[in-house]
Amino acid sequence: MDLYSGYINKLIEELSGLPGIGAKSAGRLALHLINMPKDRVQRLAKTIIDAKENVRYCNTCYTLTDNETCPICANSKRDHSVIMVVENPRDLAAYEKTGKYEGIYHVLHGAISPMIGIGPNDIKLKELMQRLEGDVQEVIIATNSSLEGETTAMYISKLIKPTGIKVTRIASGVPVGGDLEYIDEITLLRALEGRVEL
Repeated sequence: MDLYSGYINKLIEELSGLPGIGAKSAGRLALHLINMPKDRVQRLAKTIIDAKENVRYCNTCYTLTDNETCPICANSKRDHSVIMVVENPRDLAAYEKTGKYEGIYHVLHGAISPMIGIGPNDIKLKELMQRLEGDVQEVIIATNSSLEGETTAMYISKLIKPTGIKVTRIASGVPVGGDLEYIDEITLLRALEGRVEL
């Protein structure tokens, strides 16, 4: 039995399709949105549409930005000779919260996972290798401590080692199977400071 009319049910269904939003949360959000003033709902809808139409990949590191180059890559005070490789923009944000990393990033947008058909050509590895043609002295591999993350780290290490560029891996302060976006800043900082050469 449906508790609500078609429009409310459709709104709940769309909201429950978002990551981390279950049926109960979707129901609460839907009712909240319906009770909001119309101008706020329109502003929210416009903001979502504007973000979808204007956000793109940074032409250097491939994080999300609404400019050609993200603020981190555009910052001349950052150390452009050190690149930290992460799986997604959320991992980049997690490291930025520590306030201690002064290099730049490269976002892979995934990890190698043969089990689900994701190979090296399906993530931004070719783009990383092109960046290494510049003045890069160290690549820090900060992929997740999962099987896929470890596989990706080893693959990247094997690609980069012949170039003579120093390759390091974040230390094991990050729990195996943990996602970087859910780890506190202190643990992330310890993992960064305790990285080891591969």
